[in-house]
Amino acid sequence: MFRVAALALAALLAPAASAQTNDKFVVASLTDGVWMKGDLHVHSRHSKDSTNHSEARIIADAEAAGFDFLLISDHDNHVDGDTAHNTWSDPEFRSDKLLLLYGAEWTTVRGHAVILSAKPYDEKKLFDIRDARDVQVQKVKEGLGVHLSANHPTNKDHFGFSYDMVDSLEVWNSVRWAPNKTNLMVWDDMLNSGRKIGARGGSDSHHGTVPGSTAPQALEATANNIGTPTTWVFAPARTRAAVIAAIGRGRASISANPYAPRVELTADVNGDGKADMLMGDNAVAPAGPVRFTVRLSGTREDGAYHVRVVKNGDPFATLDIGADGTVGFTDTPEAKGRSYYRVEVEGPQTPYPGVENFTKVAGPMVAISNPIFFNFDPKF
Repeated sequence: MFRVAALALAALLAPAASAQTNDKFVVASLTDGVWMKGDLHVHSRHSKDSTNHSEARIIADAEAAGFDFLLISDHDNHVDGDTAHNTWSDPEFRSDKLLLLYGAEWTTVRGHAVILSAKPYDEKKLFDIRDARDVQVQKVKEGLGVHLSANHPTNKDHFGFSYDMVDSLEVWNSVRWAPNKTNLMVWDDMLNSGRKIGARGGSDSHHGTVPGSTAPQALEATANNIGTPTTWVFAPARTRAAVIAAIGRGRASISANPYAPRVELTADVNGDGKADMLMGDNAVAPAGPVRFTVRLSGTREDGAYHVRVVKNGDPFATLDIGADGTVGFTDTPEAKGRSYYRVEVEGPQTPYPGVENFTKVAGPMVAISNPIFFNFDPKF
């Protein structure tokens, strides 16, 4: 049951029972839901730059890692936009354990993005308009009812479109952490401008392992496999639509791999010792201080985990996770201005069974949360 601040915003928003893809401004239950994990950026043999990566192999690896959902995001330009008769029609595109999302990597000269959809759609409409002005692309995207998520926005295939088009942003791409630092800068810039854009990860895995092979592609697969990193979502139902809505709302966090601990950020708004808000939630700022809790859920490795708290894009505090897997901090959000808080966790990496070189390549980043928001305008 929400407390005073959450109730105030909930009354303004009056969210519908079933969330729309672009529904970003919801204060939702902290208990009515389930945590699910998956990868939202993977390439199969239908991408011409992929090696030894059949859909059957990808899905088997995802199932073995205990995933709940998966997007096989093949390049649409490699099939002239005809994803429906390639990735989706492949007889191997099936699973009794995974929620297989429909989508592709929208591949343009101005950048890349993944499309997320709970049902088949016409990818060719987006492919054919890829060089048009943003306002025209936006109309097609909205007409299709899909979720657009900017991929690796600051690498050589940087996202050169308006961020007003996107529903989420890939802040963590592939096993190597260092190149992602500038993605966080872009994300913080967007958040500081009032844009409530959810963050996600994606392995961008292109290649399957080949035992004994020393080819560059085979070696890459021993470190960058399905789920490096892994995106976690907290959603009210185990459905494709619920997963996609959770990503758009920011009810999500990212871990270095499927076996690494998941970070959760909650806030106690009224000081009664109980959490009122979870990552992605947006409430009217209370008059007094807010108590935040950072929790690492899952198996932790030996060694210290360090939490960096970011407030409005700037460092706020550096804390150590306690023996119980939690640490707290307190702050008073601005009464009238916007405020957001997010956390980054560094520490010992959890080994990834079967991906023997993961710990050799991965940097110190273990997990990243989405923010908790105060006073963000739902009509922005």
